[in-house]
Amino acid sequence: MHRDLKMENILLTDQGHVCLADFGLSCRLERGEKAFTICGTIQYMAPEVLTGGPYSHAADWWSLGILLYTLAAGEFPLPPESDHSGMLTKVTEHSYEMPLSFSPALTLLLAELLCKTPMRRLRCLERYMSQRFFNGFSFDSQVLMKIPILPVLELKDHPNQPDISKRGLTFDQLQNFECDLFDPPSSPTDLSPAIPHQH
Repeated sequence: MHRDLKMENILLTDQGHVCLADFGLSCRLERGEKAFTICGTIQYMAPEVLTGGPYSHAADWWSLGILLYTLAAGEFPLPPESDHSGMLTKVTEHSYEMPLSFSPALTLLLAELLCKTPMRRLRCLERYMSQRFFNGFSFDSQVLMKIPILPVLELKDHPNQPDISKRGLTFDQLQNFECDLFDPPSSPTDLSPAIPHQH
């Protein structure tokens, strides 16, 4: 179990591929074992984690659902609370209705990931890959990692990227991020600071 799946822990390589990072809270569970430690980032925590367990790898799938929802909607389904019990109350009472802008396939995927009952939640890679949302998409990592993600590379190499990146953004919105998004690159070949670079 990763136990801290969130956007800040997903990095981009210089080819535009995603890599999962920060395994400091991860733990290995044998089949049938459960965890009880309340850990992670409060807005991504599954209900069973917020209660202090028991929980299993299904909690990571909930976090993935929150992450995908946030990427698609541009905002979290719920604002954070300052403590676990307050967040648990919010998560328990919230219906997780999907915005009308979401496609039916995405709505179904998120509804299965954000199921509050862990045993009924989508928590199996085979079922995840067979979702209608991914129809026509290859999950072959050997093929995927050989193909650069062109939109990311175009953003990286765009000479006006610092100016484009800051349109509509304020320093307040970036207060929790360590980046120099508003500073121009020192050379035209530098990566955009908004895209983490792996060596």
